[in-house]
Amino acid sequence: MTRLLDAHLVVDRGGFRLDLPLTVAPGEVVALLGPNGAGKTTALRALAGLHPLCAGHLTLAGRDLDRPGHRIWVPTERRPIGVVFQDYLLFPHLSALDNVAFGPRRHGLDRQQARQRAAGWLARMGLTEQARRKPRELSGGQAQRVALARALAVEPALLLLDEPLAALDARTRLDTRAQLHKHLAAHPGATLLVTHDPLDALVLADRLVIIEDGRVVQEGNATTITAEPRTDYVARLVGLNLYRGHATGHQVRLADGHVLTIGERHEGEVFVAFAPAAVALHPRQPDGSPRNTWPATITGIQRHGDNLRIQLTGPIEVAADVTPAAAAHLELVPGQPVWVAVKATETRAYPAATATGATVD
Repeated sequence: MTRLLDAHLVVDRGGFRLDLPLTVAPGEVVALLGPNGAGKTTALRALAGLHPLCAGHLTLAGRDLDRPGHRIWVPTERRPIGVVFQDYLLFPHLSALDNVAFGPRRHGLDRQQARQRAAGWLARMGLTEQARRKPRELSGGQAQRVALARALAVEPALLLLDEPLAALDARTRLDTRAQLHKHLAAHPGATLLVTHDPLDALVLADRLVIIEDGRVVQEGNATTITAEPRTDYVARLVGLNLYRGHATGHQVRLADGHVLTIGERHEGEVFVAFAPAAVALHPRQPDGSPRNTWPATITGIQRHGDNLRIQLTGPIEVAADVTPAAAAHLELVPGQPVWVAVKATETRAYPAATATGATVD
């Protein structure tokens, strides 16, 4: 794979250390995900030149932008990088046209040339009629597209998107996500999307890189990540219950001694995953086919789409999805004891060995 971005970002900030290998190919969209404090913003700032590396390297389109070992560091304004910030940071006193023309002017085009290029980008975004409007006169979705046009107008080798849809309401977000996907597909450069929203990542990105505590814990396409999560954070991200244990045949013994029965035979260290929808709740110990049953206590109930997400504690913590009708029938409330049942055929087990050394506590 050709690497337009080839980086190993090493940044020390007090007691926190980012150690992130990162590559992006031409035309590829990579999503960088992680919990708060994982190092996403630090990585973005390092790429943009707002925070120098203390080790490693940052090479873009064959040019070193930051290589501490050789004392190379290129300032932000000289990097071929476009950035769309979470709150867009449009210049409030400039029209949409002049916001987009700002970058090309800084890159040497005269006023007329810059405005011509800006007009072209606004037309691509479907914003020709908003060209003369100030940011305060734009809707959230329109402001997001102006910010994207401004970033792309400098023809960047690398496009950085920092939570680009976070400021939008749910309806606008849906439409804008679809438009953003179209524009990113047409971008010939590398794109890095920094987000905490799994849906944005799954819809927009070709590849996901997930970091925790400054390090990569899992990397791959959406199918691989969602099918085989390798940390608690990733499991929550994709909506699965996840456990690690030692398998002997159809039995997996977890670290706390609890045993899960799985549908396929395995030997050695494995992860066991199953969806909250696979978890059935009963007022008393069930009879019949489920191979996994245990007593639990409800600790929380939240809306989750059309269902209710039930959080339970017991021999192991687990999340269950039930319909509002089922919850009403069972009279589910926090603190209530119930029985949990999961069929062995509803579980998925896979080897725990991973190149990142990630584990589930």
